[in-house]
Amino acid sequence: MKAQPKASHFVNGAYVEDSAGAVIEVIYPATGEVIARLREATPAVVEAALAAAHAAQKAWGQTRPVERARILRRAADLIRDRNADLSWLETLDTGKPLQETTVADWPSGADALEFFAGLAPSVTGETVPLGRDFVYTLREPLGVCVGIGAWNYPSQIACWKAAPALAMGNAMVFKPSEVTPLGALQLAEILVEAGLPAGLFNVVQGRGAVGGALVTDPRVAKVSLTGSVPTGRRVYAAAADGVRHVTMELGGKSPLIIFDDADLESAVGAAMLGNFYSAGQVCSNGTRVFVQRGIKDRFLARLAERTAAITLGDPLDMATQMGPLVSAAQCDKVMGYVETAKAEGARLICGGALGADLAGCFVQPTVFADVTDTMTLAREEVFGPVMAVLDFADEEEAVTRANATEFGLAAGVFTADLTRAHRVVAALEAGTCWINAYNLTPVEGPFGGSKLSGVGRENGKAAVEHYTQIKSVYVGMGPVDSPY
Repeated sequence: MKAQPKASHFVNGAYVEDSAGAVIEVIYPATGEVIARLREATPAVVEAALAAAHAAQKAWGQTRPVERARILRRAADLIRDRNADLSWLETLDTGKPLQETTVADWPSGADALEFFAGLAPSVTGETVPLGRDFVYTLREPLGVCVGIGAWNYPSQIACWKAAPALAMGNAMVFKPSEVTPLGALQLAEILVEAGLPAGLFNVVQGRGAVGGALVTDPRVAKVSLTGSVPTGRRVYAAAADGVRHVTMELGGKSPLIIFDDADLESAVGAAMLGNFYSAGQVCSNGTRVFVQRGIKDRFLARLAERTAAITLGDPLDMATQMGPLVSAAQCDKVMGYVETAKAEGARLICGGALGADLAGCFVQPTVFADVTDTMTLAREEVFGPVMAVLDFADEEEAVTRANATEFGLAAGVFTADLTRAHRVVAALEAGTCWINAYNLTPVEGPFGGSKLSGVGRENGKAAVEHYTQIKSVYVGMGPVDSPY
């Protein structure tokens, strides 16, 4: 099974290779097979990408927004037309089941391109009357933007960053994760086919050093990162040195609070989606499930029953509901958390082992109950299919404990009392919240976190603020009144 791209990088409208770069092996997580070999970007490739972006951006920024929009819309249509092939590649790259990638990965990327295509012509300035004089404002592109992607939703993330950047007249150099490098190349190819001028969306492969070279280049005006908190700290510090615009979507340890009046089936389903979808490798997952004591036993019983029915297996089989973790290293990390939870006294409800008779990096969907706030499982991001169930007595306790974390990416509330739901959401310290739902992230709504989970927002109208800057123009309509 092979997925070798035409070349490792996409620069100035064409595929580019440099044999001097270190080898990056792309491994299919379901079998451990090497399906492609790419080369890390050398300084020459990084320079070519930045130079191309810088050269192309000015004319693009002066292009009518409706013309930019037509190109993005064509790209969205091409993605939808090719969704089957693109989803197959995404499954090979990430190990996520086709059942997921065909509906959640490239389709959401197409939605982003379509949404920002529609939004672009409507982004305008304002006029401020001052009597005789007046001020008007312009929304201008920032210039060259750098996007740094994560490995869990590689193609979606590439689209989420490219769409607002390009719609607002910027150029972008995108570095995907070295673990999942294939999808971004497809996006670059599709954008050019849709009519995007060369140099406006470039893809360079590499590890941390390549990202560092991009983030610190003086031609770069903005950095958008999706990644871990430690990576975010380093990127934020490097970007701050050049006083660059930054948006960051980092990790989380998000609470899902389930009150005893909640619809049990919906609450169980949401907890499963918030822990087992994409084998638990979702930054916004509700990995601390707080269940009110009145329904704790019923919740756990139904959760165990439904979890036992999850089908692990070949990600290319549409019947498979859960695939492997992205790598052997991630598998080892997750199993380490499982063993720590057992040692610290959490009660194993189901799972807790590697996938039986499966060759790749499979971990069974796992549930621990009687988890306490001080346990490692309740404090650290696992990024695997491991759910921690904690119980609580009343609303005040649930909110206080839910907020007792350095993270603040997401949170959810399940209750039949909508007044309570809104009250609790208002008190939760998280940037993205759900009421009687979980992990739904339509492009129309802003997405992002607070505290250590990040700054800025992806998607929605809010993203415009992070890919443009305001120019204020004062217009004098009469003689200058000067005391000199």
